[in-house]
Amino acid sequence: MFAVTERLLLRPGWIEDAPALAAAIDDREIVRNLTRVPWPYALSDAETFLALPVDLMRPRFLICRRDSNAIVGGIGLSGDIEAELGYWIARDHWGRGYATEAGRAVLALADASLRLPRIRARHALDNHASAGVLRKLGFRSTGKKAWTASFARGTMETRLFVREREEASQALAA
Repeated sequence: MFAVTERLLLRPGWIEDAPALAAAIDDREIVRNLTRVPWPYALSDAETFLALPVDLMRPRFLICRRDSNAIVGGIGLSGDIEAELGYWIARDHWGRGYATEAGRAVLALADASLRLPRIRARHALDNHASAGVLRKLGFRSTGKKAWTASFARGTMETRLFVREREEASQALAA
């Protein structure tokens, strides 16, 4: 599965991407906001991640710049029962709107192809940029917080968000 936006190509990762992926995400300021990413992040971690089986109901993508194919982040859906959106952007690319642009593409795929009725998301309480991205993507806070495991922090307090497909469709139509 692929997605193309104005500036980005969202594509599956391949084993050949391991060195570039490891270089892009091996930053404590990125990993501290993530739940499943090991810290420190080594080339072997990238190779393990890229070798994971593909789940068409929970797609994951590398976020690449269309003009250079440079990896600027990752985004995807995870979860056993309900889908959860997760993403990260390499520090050199923060503040450029890539997370929002990639998120819109993934949610469009989820709405059109996967027809998921509801998608969850969360952000670390001190990650205000991620809260802004989720709101731009049509997520709303549930008003709930939860402690979540993080390899870089041990645990972190997160705010929970949800996006209902029906509500998002109505907002886009307005």
